[in-house]
Amino acid sequence: MKTVKASLGLLLMGLIMSLAPLASADGGKADPYGQIEQVTADLLGVISTYAEGYPANEQAYFTALSQLMQEHVDFKYIAAQVMGPFKAQATPQQRKLFESKFRSGLIETYGRGLIGYGDEKIVLINRAELKAGQRKVSVKQEIRSNGVVYPMEYSMALSKRTGKWKAINVIINGINMRTIFRSQFVNAAQKSGGDIDSVIAGWSTES
Repeated sequence: MKTVKASLGLLLMGLIMSLAPLASADGGKADPYGQIEQVTADLLGVISTYAEGYPANEQAYFTALSQLMQEHVDFKYIAAQVMGPFKAQATPQQRKLFESKFRSGLIETYGRGLIGYGDEKIVLINRAELKAGQRKVSVKQEIRSNGVVYPMEYSMALSKRTGKWKAINVIINGINMRTIFRSQFVNAAQKSGGDIDSVIAGWSTES
């Protein structure tokens, strides 16, 4: 059986499959369950474009993934939550730097797993009608591979500013990723005596 860390290579696949905004029949309201087939095709197109030349073209591949993901994940919110109680003492410049490093780290870590994407299937299992005024929803999927099923659950929020749904957390096989990264950040900050600059400099999503 694959380890949980190995299954994380499919995180971007699941995110992009489930989070594509689309205009619905009720007047253009965003649908958090997304236009799965089209966005999956977009992601597979990126992988296909860069797979043959990988890893020589790795940076270009990461850039393509980043451009595709930026509209679907609220990296700013997640990074702030990961900083936990240390967010309050961080400067705006430190928060912005950590957001950038957190985002690039996730894309690079999971992008390396995606480049070897095989016959795994990701199935949406809880699509439902949204209630009037609903601004948060959990999107549940299953990764199915060689008879093994890994559950995934995305916490999503509707932005008042943009009117689009974005992911603010993901739970994979029972592991809450935001909680894991927050513990990592807080522990590192405590060990460094609250030196946020050193935590950011040494940050890695592969820890």
